[in-house]
This record gives sequence, structure tokens and C-alpha cells, in this order.
Amino acid sequence: MSASTGPESQRPSGDHPHQHQLVRSLGLLDIIMVGIAAMIAGAIFILVGPGINLAGGAVIIAFAINGIITLFTAMAYAELGSAMPEAGGGYLWVREGLPRPNAFISGWMAWLGHTIAGSLYAVGFASFLFSLLKMWNVVSDNQQVLFGIFPIEKLMAVACVAAFVFINIKGTSETGKTGNVVTFIQLGTIGALIIAGFWSMYLHPNWSSNFADFIPNGIGGLVAAMGLTFIAFEGYEVIVQTGEEVKNPKKNIPRAIFISLGLVVTLYSLVAFVSIAGIFPEGKPAWQFIGENQELGIMEAARSLLPYGVFIVLAGGIVSSLAGLNATTFSSARVAFAMGRHYNLPHIFSSIHPVNKTPHVAIALSGIIMAFMAYTLPLADIAVAAGVIFLLLFAQVNIAVISIRRIYGDKLSYGFKTPLFPVIPIIGIFLNLGLALYLLVTQPLSWGITILWIVIGFVIYRMYTFKREMQHYAPIVTSEGDLNRQDYRILIPYTPENPDRLIKYAIRIAKDMAGEVNILRVITVPHQTPLSAGVAFADTAKRSFEPLEKMLDKESVPNHYLVRVSHEATEAILATIEEQKIDLLVTDFETLRHDKKLMTLMTCKVLAIRSENDALQLEPEHERIDIDLKSRAIPAGEKKNLVVVYDGGEHSDVVLKTTSWLEHSGWFKVDLLSINMGESEKNSVAMQQDYLGQLGVELKEVRLTSKSSSRSADLVLSGISSFQPDLVVMGATVGGFSVFNNPDFLALLDQLNCPVIIARSFTIPGMFRAKSVLMKVLGK
Repeated sequence: MSASTGPESQRPSGDHPHQHQLVRSLGLLDIIMVGIAAMIAGAIFILVGPGINLAGGAVIIAFAINGIITLFTAMAYAELGSAMPEAGGGYLWVREGLPRPNAFISGWMAWLGHTIAGSLYAVGFASFLFSLLKMWNVVSDNQQVLFGIFPIEKLMAVACVAAFVFINIKGTSETGKTGNVVTFIQLGTIGALIIAGFWSMYLHPNWSSNFADFIPNGIGGLVAAMGLTFIAFEGYEVIVQTGEEVKNPKKNIPRAIFISLGLVVTLYSLVAFVSIAGIFPEGKPAWQFIGENQELGIMEAARSLLPYGVFIVLAGGIVSSLAGLNATTFSSARVAFAMGRHYNLPHIFSSIHPVNKTPHVAIALSGIIMAFMAYTLPLADIAVAAGVIFLLLFAQVNIAVISIRRIYGDKLSYGFKTPLFPVIPIIGIFLNLGLALYLLVTQPLSWGITILWIVIGFVIYRMYTFKREMQHYAPIVTSEGDLNRQDYRILIPYTPENPDRLIKYAIRIAKDMAGEVNILRVITVPHQTPLSAGVAFADTAKRSFEPLEKMLDKESVPNHYLVRVSHEATEAILATIEEQKIDLLVTDFETLRHDKKLMTLMTCKVLAIRSENDALQLEPEHERIDIDLKSRAIPAGEKKNLVVVYDGGEHSDVVLKTTSWLEHSGWFKVDLLSINMGESEKNSVAMQQDYLGQLGVELKEVRLTSKSSSRSADLVLSGISSFQPDLVVMGATVGGFSVFNNPDFLALLDQLNCPVIIARSFTIPGMFRAKSVLMKVLGK
């Protein structure tokens, strides 16, 4: 055990020594069937007709384009599903790759999305079955309500949910076998329809005339059909939910995703093709006849294509709905199970049946919610929200795949890696967000429901979930300090080897911002050891704070001291940043540079201090001086040279703010090194030279015309050295090169014989670059 804040051995989720594990019992065929069942469900009989109404024969092109578009996100799922095969799927990866509370919100949305889908399949099953019973004259329109109270269709839906809840609780193997049987029957029904269509085409050699007006409603109709049918191809989210129960997931999950996606796109295209090509209605084109019948269009086509066509489509709809319900019952329970495992839902959700080895509580509770929704809610009104929910989840997963590569690098074992990285996931982000915005225009209610659900989830997260999660992963064992908290809050991770090295910078900033200093000490214990074992070290950790407390009290800076116990120091720091509403983290550069998880997931500004022998004085011994330049109490000859490297990039605001904090101490003369990228003068500050001179700021400009990091680093080093600096402030990137990762700029730091402060802003990834591109387009 140790009390430290250095980065732990970073390990991805999936290694849970104290958590219940599911049993790997599903083979490649099982999860392919799960994916096909989720993507086809009843939609192949319901969506193809309306799609034909919008695009005519070009609906085939719409299916093909949707298959290509969804492939961008499918590759992210294949990569992460092979590297992190664990129950939870997209929720798990967002938890690993994006800051809080993204994980909870993504899981919260996914759980609702899968549950809505399951409810829809249950209602669809009941509707198909009731229609079939009416066709056989078993029931009539006058017999739709049992005992004058209970709608028969709704009772059928609830009974269907209950049956699949029972099957899923009985065991994953039984669930897979049942799903396989149902899906094979489903494929047989679709196959019969396709074969009948080709036979009709054989009997009518002029079938190609049905495609004479191939795209009757133009490009607008084609795009509308894509928007309508896109979500049908997103069943790979269900496949990855099986990750913890799949044999050889490293190979089988990517295979299942790509095989099922290819088969489903082919089947949708073939059903649309033969339905148009194989029928010859009188007085109107085949596509128009199918389109006018909307959801019943394929049923009407089947009536013409083969004997008992209506019966076959109704039976196919029943079987397809059952297959979809089985898949979504499985997947919704796995999301709830994973959230319970991580304390994002009550921990009882992670309970595993002692005999069946299934997450029985998660299955039962998800089934109850599914049955309630199927019986009581107007699903037609809320179903549109499921599309937006999944599109937002897919966008998050595409961002997470980029972050996870950055955090873990080659520490993960991949069965598939996305080519042209990160271009493919970036395209996936824009495609998913673009389609989500399309739904905002065409289905505004979908966004209203989605936003309402997210707001409810966020309230639950702040009031309940976050506290429970922190109590489990990084509980506080000591918390002392001023009762009155300040608005601006600075955090320093305690470093035993040199505890007061960072404190002077925090004091300087706290004085200037009227803020407070929070010091965090983390007691780390091995993963196989209960966190309670670390409590014994709390008193020792508390005593280590006393010298720092005296220093803070002497400077009259409000302070707060925290001791947390955790298996991972990074987790404790991230928890403290969110829990204490930290505005600025002051930490050691080398520690932060090697902790990629902290760099990726933290949600505050950072000052990373790089210094070995730091003897700088930041606070005068006498009473604090007036900060007006003309009345400085410190002679100019005694001031130290503060060199500021400014490039107008995304971290420049923090660089300038840091300069202000330090300059207000009165101990520094500011020298400015302006970095111009050589593309335009917009980032240059040379034009302000007269004004800066009046402030006593000496200015030099370095123009980086080379894309070579070595050449650029040499130019920047030469510019800094010409000022003979005592302290340097620069951004986390200089001229587009990372100070944390680029070897040439790391070598630059080694050659500076003075402390360096690297300022890093917190922004949404890619936001600054997107803003810069937009400004260029607008000519600003």
C-alpha cells in the first residue's frame, strides 16, 4: 500500500477481481443471430413499404448507402468490442474514454433505447398475432377487450415480455438457442418471399419496366428514405452487449458485426427489389402501389407473389418481432447489469443468479419496465426518441474510440483495428450527429423526449449516482479545512517527495482570484485488497498536511484538505475534480505527462509545473504591494524574467491568465515570444508592439514556416533563450506541436534551466479546431 498520487498501472475495464463474472457460452453463430434478429426484427416488413413510398426503386440505393454510413460506426464497435469484451458495450467504452458524467448519461440513454425497442417488438408481436387470429376468425373486432377492461393485444404483449424474461433468466445458452431457432424461422420466411419474387420475375421477363421511374421523388425522397430506415442497421450495439458471454470475443465480435451487417443490408435490399420487380398491379407503378399501402405494402406485395402471402408475412412479422424482443431483452439487461456493477444504478442490478449465471435482477427489472411501457404508454409517440438516443450514443462511442487509443495505446489486445484512424471515427461522429439533427427537423418530438430523459438522468446522477459511485471507488476518509468555501477552487495532488514545491503557485493564484487551495492525498491499495485496508493510513496522511497548512495559513489563503482511498490515484483525482467543482489543477508535469487517462478525462484547466530546483519567490516578504505598474515597490533590477510563449492556440487564454496571475505578484518583468504559424498574420501580436512596449513588455516574434517539429522546437528554444528566462509559461501545444508528447519539444524543456509552467485548457475535443475552420470559412 502507498499514499501517492502518481499514475497507477493503467488497465482497461474488464478486470474486476471483486465483481461477479458472466459465463462465456455463446459462439460465433449465436451472436450473428443476435445481430440479425436485432437489425431485422419486424422492421423489414414494416419499414420497407414506407421507404419505397419515399424513394421508389431507389430505396435499394438508400439501403446500400445506409450500410456504408453505418459501417463507420460499426468499425468502432468492432475495435472496442474485441479489445474490451465486457457487458455494457457502448456505455462501458464511454466510461473508459470520456469524462464524467458521459458514462452515466450514455448508459441511461442506452437502457431506455433498448427498453423502448423491446416494448415496440412486444407490441408489434401482439399486433401481428391479433391480425392473424382475426384472419382465421378466431377473434373479431368486437373482442378486443377482455372482461371489458383489459385490451387483448396489450395482454399479449405483456405475456410475450414475461416469456422472454423467463427464457433469459434461465440461462445465456438457452437464450441463444431460443434466439437461433426464432431467427432461422425468420430468415426462412424472408427467404420464401425473396424466392417467390425471383420466380415471379422469371415468369415476367418485362419486370425491369417496374424500375423505369427509378427515383420518382428525386434526391429528396432518397435522403428521406435513408433517414427513415437508417436506425434499422444499428443492431451491432446488441452484439457487443454479449461481449462477456462470447467465446473468443477478440475474433468473434468483429466477425459477427461485419457478417450480420452485410447480411442484413443484403436482405433489406433484396426484399425491396423483389417486392417491386415481382408484382404488376393494374393502373399504377409497382412502387406506388406498395408505397400507398405504407406499413402494409410488403404484405400486399406478398399477396401477389405467393399463395398465402399475407399469412406468411404475418407469421414472419410475429417471428421477427419475437427475435427482436429476445435480442433487446438480452441487451437492455446487460446495460443495466453493467451500470449496477459500476454503481451507476443500484448495485443489486449486478447480481448474478447462483445457478443460471445470468444477471437475473437486471433482466427482471428491465422486463418489468418493458412490459409497463408496452401496456400503458403511447409507444408511437416515444419510439422516435430511440433513434436519436442511439445516434447520440454512437457519436459518443466514436469519440471514445479515439480517446481509448490515446489512453491505452498498445496496452490493449485488439482483434480488429479501425483503418485510416482517426479519420473513420471522425466521419462516424459527423454522420451520426448529422442524422440526429435531421431528426430534429423532421421529428422534433424525438429530441424533446430525449432531452427530457437526459435531464432526468442528470438530476439522478448528481443527487444519487455520483455519490454512490465515489463511495465505492474513492471514498473520503479525512476532510478538513475552512467551512466557508470560495468560488474559485484550486487542486494540488500531494507529492510526498516535495510537498511544498507546487504550493507557492497555488497560493499566488488563490490570492489573485480570491480563491481556495484544495490539497488531495490519495492512499492507494492494490486491486485485490479492499479499500477499507487503506483507512489505517489516514492519520499518517493527515499529519503530512500540517507543514502545508501552516504555509497556507501564514499567507491567509483559505484551504481544504482531503484524504481518499482508492485502487487508482487517477480515479481519485478525477472524482475530486468533479465533486469539489475544481477550476484549476496544479500538478507536476512529469506525473501528468505519463498519466494519459487523467489528461484525457479531466474537466478543468491545468498548470503542469516542470522544475527541479525551483527557488523562485512569488510573494513579497512585506505587505502585498499595489499592482499598478507605476507604483511598483520592487526595483526593476530585482525582477525576474518571465517569458511567455503565445501562439493564439486553444490554450492561449490560460497562458495569458497565468501570466496575469504571476505578473500581479510584482516580482516579474514580462517578455513575450509570439509564435506565428506563417500562414496568416491573424495570430500575430506584432501589430500590438507599441502598446506592449508601453506596458514594459518586450516582444519577439518567431515565424514557424516549417512543418518539422525539430526545426520548430529549435526556433522556439532560441527565442526563449534570448530573454535569459527565470520562468517560462507556454501552452500545452506550441505551433500545433504537443509539449507533452512531441520528443523535440520535450527535449526543448530539458534544455531550459528554469521552471516551466505548461498551461492546458479544458475544451470539448475538436471544438477549437472546428471553431478555427468556421472562422476561416467566414473570413474572420
